[in-house]
Amino acid sequence: MKNIKNILTCCAANLAVLIVFSLYSSPCLADEALNFTVQAPNAVVQGEQFRLVYTINTQKVKDFRLGAISDFDILMGPSRSSQFTMINGQKSSSITYTYVLRGQKEGTYTIPPASIVAEGNPMESKSVTIKVLPPDQTSAGQGSSSSSQSQSSAKTSSASTGKISDSDIFLIASANKTKVYEQEAILLTYKVYTTVNLTELNGKMPDLKGFHMQEVELPDNKEFQLEHYKGRNYKTLVWRQFVLFPQQSGTLEIPSVTYEGTIMQQNPNYDPFEAFFNGGSSYIKVQKTLRTPKVTIEVSPLPSGKPASYSSGVGQFSISSDISTQELKENEAVTLRLIVSGTGNMKLIKTPEVNFPVDFEVYDPKVENNFKLKTGGLSGNKVFEYLAIPRHAGEYEIPAVEFSYFDTNAKQYKTLRTSPYTLKVNRGEGSTTTISTGYVNKEDLRMLGQDIRYIHLNDAKFQKKGEYFFGSMRYWLYYIIPLVLFLAAIIVWRKKAAENANIAKVKTKKANKVASKRLKKAKALMSEQKDTEFYDELLGALWGYTSDKLSIPVSQLSKENISAELSGKNVDEKTVEDFNKLLADCEFARYAPSVSGMTTSDIYNRAIELIDKMEGMIH
Repeated sequence: MKNIKNILTCCAANLAVLIVFSLYSSPCLADEALNFTVQAPNAVVQGEQFRLVYTINTQKVKDFRLGAISDFDILMGPSRSSQFTMINGQKSSSITYTYVLRGQKEGTYTIPPASIVAEGNPMESKSVTIKVLPPDQTSAGQGSSSSSQSQSSAKTSSASTGKISDSDIFLIASANKTKVYEQEAILLTYKVYTTVNLTELNGKMPDLKGFHMQEVELPDNKEFQLEHYKGRNYKTLVWRQFVLFPQQSGTLEIPSVTYEGTIMQQNPNYDPFEAFFNGGSSYIKVQKTLRTPKVTIEVSPLPSGKPASYSSGVGQFSISSDISTQELKENEAVTLRLIVSGTGNMKLIKTPEVNFPVDFEVYDPKVENNFKLKTGGLSGNKVFEYLAIPRHAGEYEIPAVEFSYFDTNAKQYKTLRTSPYTLKVNRGEGSTTTISTGYVNKEDLRMLGQDIRYIHLNDAKFQKKGEYFFGSMRYWLYYIIPLVLFLAAIIVWRKKAAENANIAKVKTKKANKVASKRLKKAKALMSEQKDTEFYDELLGALWGYTSDKLSIPVSQLSKENISAELSGKNVDEKTVEDFNKLLADCEFARYAPSVSGMTTSDIYNRAIELIDKMEGMIH
């Protein structure tokens, strides 16, 4: 009897567990949306096999049907398999249908959607586009069945010999445009082509003279794609991409870049018995140096005839505006926002000019950057916020704002205009000023309501009889002192004019002041944790300082001529080396802040110390 009670107790406990499990797991299954997906390679080689896989995330399915396929041979399928998983109390299940196909002939083909009924709901997958590439030319004369074997044996032979030719792996640099205007965005792409097992690639971009460069953020998990190039099929990978903005016209060159690749190859001397007893690996690492060819860019100057409202923008843009209110009281603030949107050199767009009425007190506009780097340039918008305070009642108009830019598609200047705004300003409480309906001088407006002055009669002073001002000491001093001051002013002016005649000397003297201003701005950006803007401003301060101090135009600056000129100015070799290293660290930290391991504070302090040190050495 006691055993029966124990059995009943255990059954009740198990039933309770099942009920609780069903209560928790059922909502998870009910909340999971049905998803019918398809997987297939983007490109395959003619005659080679590949898999086409359909997956539905439920077990309750029926009537699976594959779309009509006429351009591929179906070698096997459908092979159905089920999966069931449970993670953290949440269970999921799926069914996959797998086909093995083979491309019949070269071309680009589309496999239409497959259909299925899942949990009573008819569903369709997406269509799939697959590019069928021709076989390698070395194996083109053989049958399709042996093409993959020939290609595989060629790779195995290369791997076993340990010799990797320049046609087995190489790196190509390409620009999407080679003829552009100043400030027009260029996409520079570095792409790897390989038939071997590339595992690592290391290299550093050189300084690009005449360009402002920003790197495009690519996915961390890069995937190889199959591509036919010059008679061979390669695994390809977009390694790095940069957006370049040419800063000057003429023929500019992107120099060759050197990368070091690490390749895993089969060890030709591998002995499994020796490896079992003494250790060893069936693969070895082989280093391969890859060099990209140079790229030449022809940069044309912007055409003449720039509009008066030209904003320095190059690209494609639009402008819109809004205002906080159109009726307010005097001494209340009104906010006007201008939003410039588009793609191009967004950073260099100047603040548009807004012609507020003359008796409005206007503050410096606040600028907000909301753009990101895309392959076509900086894309997003730039917001200009103007704060103005009307000091007097009346009815005013804020005229339309003009915004002009150079359109790279139309290859001409375009001018956009916002809508004008009419503001009604009412009198504030307790105001005694007269209502103004026109545009008058600010000083005149301040006098309205209080322009009557009393005549004071008791302040007159009289001269005693017999005392004369003419010929007295004060009389002569009134002549002598202005004359002395005038002569002194002429001497100072002539000295300043002589100094200013030497432009290079003036720039040299002001170099430290200009650099200090930019360093203060960089420090403010550092406090706001705007790292990208901080590094841009700090680099501008360093390049600008050397340009002014050494009398070299910014467009002609390079690390080589900076080193030569600093050495000629009695700057010691270590300081020159430290300055070049600082420039390199700034550029590296700007493009890869998470990898550099340097903080903005460290780099800022180094910049201050070096400029102070060089200022004491250069005479």
